[in-house]
Amino acid sequence: MTISNRLLGVPRRCMAPLRGPRPTVSLHNAFWSFLSATLGILAIGEITSLSGHHLLIGSFGASAVLLFDAVDSPLAQPRNLVGGHVLSAGVAVIVVALVGSSPLTMAIAVGLAIFVMNLTHTTHPPGGATALIGVQGAVGPEFILLPVLAGALILLIMALFTNNVVYHRSYPKHWL
Repeated sequence: MTISNRLLGVPRRCMAPLRGPRPTVSLHNAFWSFLSATLGILAIGEITSLSGHHLLIGSFGASAVLLFDAVDSPLAQPRNLVGGHVLSAGVAVIVVALVGSSPLTMAIAVGLAIFVMNLTHTTHPPGGATALIGVQGAVGPEFILLPVLAGALILLIMALFTNNVVYHRSYPKHWL
């Protein structure tokens, strides 16, 4: 099929029902997700205060959604959480070192982070934000350890605790 035929077919492929199926809402699950995510982000904030190292970046908010609400998702598993953030931070550091920080390099870093996460089976959507944050901030190699690895490990520890302390959750589904 030619590219022009593919382009002409895009509107048809975008057609979908207005509403899709939705799982039932559990107030108990929603409350536990709220409490767990709050504790996870608060833990990073408290360790930031104690250590003097800024460990909280925006992409950890998105990780909290996966870790504390979508615990069964393959994207929320430890390999994906840690690997996705660390590899994306590495991409950001390399892009900044080679070509600097600009809107174009931010876009390239996000694309490269997705590419690397796909190749390594570590896809974690907030990793794309980690790459963007890194290039936007023109970070150096220390970004990989502080805040990225440290913050991801804090979130992982909190997820291990909060998702296993209640009867209705179990985390992780697999480590690697």
